[in-house]
Amino acid sequence: MHEENKAAANGCGKIRSGAQNGAALLALMEKTGYSMVQQNGQRKFGGPPPGWEGPPPPRGCEVFVGKIPRDMYEDELVPVFERAGKIYELRLMMEFSGKFIGVCVSLDNCRLFIGAIPKDKKKEEILNEMKKVTEGVVDVIVYPNATDKTKNRGFAFVEYESHRAAAMARRRLIPGTFQPWGHTIQVDWADPEKVVDEETMQRVKVLYVRNLMISTTEDKIKAEFNKFKPGVVERVKKLRDYAFVHFFHREDAVAAMSVMNGKCIDGASIEVTLAKPVNKESSWKQHFNGQISPSSENLLGFPNKEDGIQKSLGKPASLSVRLNGQHSPGPPEVERSTYPIFPGIKLTPISMYSLKLSHFSSAVMHLDYFCHKNSWAPPEYCLYSTTSQDGKILLVYKVFISSIADDSQSYFMPEKLCTTVEDAKELAAQFTLLHL
Repeated sequence: MHEENKAAANGCGKIRSGAQNGAALLALMEKTGYSMVQQNGQRKFGGPPPGWEGPPPPRGCEVFVGKIPRDMYEDELVPVFERAGKIYELRLMMEFSGKFIGVCVSLDNCRLFIGAIPKDKKKEEILNEMKKVTEGVVDVIVYPNATDKTKNRGFAFVEYESHRAAAMARRRLIPGTFQPWGHTIQVDWADPEKVVDEETMQRVKVLYVRNLMISTTEDKIKAEFNKFKPGVVERVKKLRDYAFVHFFHREDAVAAMSVMNGKCIDGASIEVTLAKPVNKESSWKQHFNGQISPSSENLLGFPNKEDGIQKSLGKPASLSVRLNGQHSPGPPEVERSTYPIFPGIKLTPISMYSLKLSHFSSAVMHLDYFCHKNSWAPPEYCLYSTTSQDGKILLVYKVFISSIADDSQSYFMPEKLCTTVEDAKELAAQFTLLHL
């Protein structure tokens, strides 16, 4: 690359006129034979390149490059990127700033999360509405309300034919520009479903059952799944409106999945799939760096460690993402030892907010840290009590979270009662973190 381009690549090149840009880009197209098209705020170079035969490159072959200087264009970028290999397509966004570029594997996500949807809308209505304003819609995933199966949960996931189609749809659906049914919707990338290798899935003997009635018991589920072949179910773990059915043998689990998928239990049409094994690096406990105590897990109603399963619903950006990059996977077990203070040891004042998440062992501290990082007011805890049938006082905390930025306030309260103030507060904090 010539010296002028090197200067531009370092962020200190001279700003060129429109005529110079046009001439440089024309020269690049003539030299490479690639075409160039500008649309929807980005300019596409190639895709496919001249002489390309066969399908486009598979998923995982794209990288995202950010913080490109404003005065750099394709004629300077292409030679740099070609050093790594043949370019299939380069899409240059028309608004960039910064001096140091960053390169990472592009997340080939094809699914958007759509929130604040009227709860009376059916899948077909949502699908038709999305197709009216966006292109490349493949499917819409809607989950029924846990207590009223005739309504949805107020959100849906829209699947697109490609990551590019999803990205264009996300731009098109910016809140305020599109109001289906007179409602302002929320739009964001959905967390991609966790991919489990085929060899691992071949060993799974647990079924994930969703769309159950809240009133359906574990005994009822076990009895229904034992009907096609008595005695094959080892145990059932139900959580709200979904459950995990454990089988003694994999072949029985696979057979039961075929027989039971779409069946009605207590008036609800259930969906049955193989449960995906939990990856320690991606499980929900990573939100707390593995520091939720076993007693707290039982209070929350989550499966025991030996359950070894997870559900993938493709939800909006997770807690670790919202912590502004402060979260990093911690060790399997956090060191909780104490150490003696020797004479002469220097102690330095420090704020808890300058520490990392791995230094906190309770959800109460995590929640306080989370609110601080998001410039929210500290969480407020309001204690409530009731009396059990045997006269025991039971406690629950309601947590209020206030956003300083827009004066909005939300509250969170778990659906389980505790016998001690400490347990009630910890449970409330965990519940709040899992729902933020």
